[in-house]
Amino acid sequence: MTVGSCPPANADGPPAGTAGPTERAAYVRRVAPPDAARMRALRLEMLADAPLAFLETLAEAAARPHTEYAARIASVAAGRHTAQFVADPGPERPGGPAGRLVGHAGGTVSPDEPGLTVVYAVYVTPARRGTGLLGELIEGVAAWSRECGRPELMLEVVVGNDRAYRAYRRLGFVDTGVRVPHPRFPALRELQMRRPA
Repeated sequence: MTVGSCPPANADGPPAGTAGPTERAAYVRRVAPPDAARMRALRLEMLADAPLAFLETLAEAAARPHTEYAARIASVAAGRHTAQFVADPGPERPGGPAGRLVGHAGGTVSPDEPGLTVVYAVYVTPARRGTGLLGELIEGVAAWSRECGRPELMLEVVVGNDRAYRAYRRLGFVDTGVRVPHPRFPALRELQMRRPA
């Protein structure tokens, strides 16, 4: 471990004692620089499937050059400030062409609360919803958050997205009662949910 960074949870595959990618539908690990092209494909899928849930449009993301994706993935592949985790079926697993990534969750330090990790860009491809991947992705972020000394998670959900709200409640998140404007669509509101990491 380098100074100023947390251990990259699941960076090289599933932890010891758990099933590997050949035994499960997918495993959750921290992104690595070679994932840039696969992350770009997943990002475009995310934006096409849930355009209100993310902070850019499909057109904006599609126009971004590969070098920007590669730089972004390299910046979140290590360290304690921001991390991204993916659900990877592996190259020989069902779930998409050649191991297409099937889920994502990011975490970043809160500028106002040093003990808080803000969870962002959570997504599971439609065919994999209800399989437990959402919980595994959140646990990837939570484990990293704990390793970095941040004992709490917070995320925001668009008011009215009841499916996501129920899913996060099942994972232990509690509605704080705080409502904030959507950062891109001011007519919409988002609700904040928290849980221990």
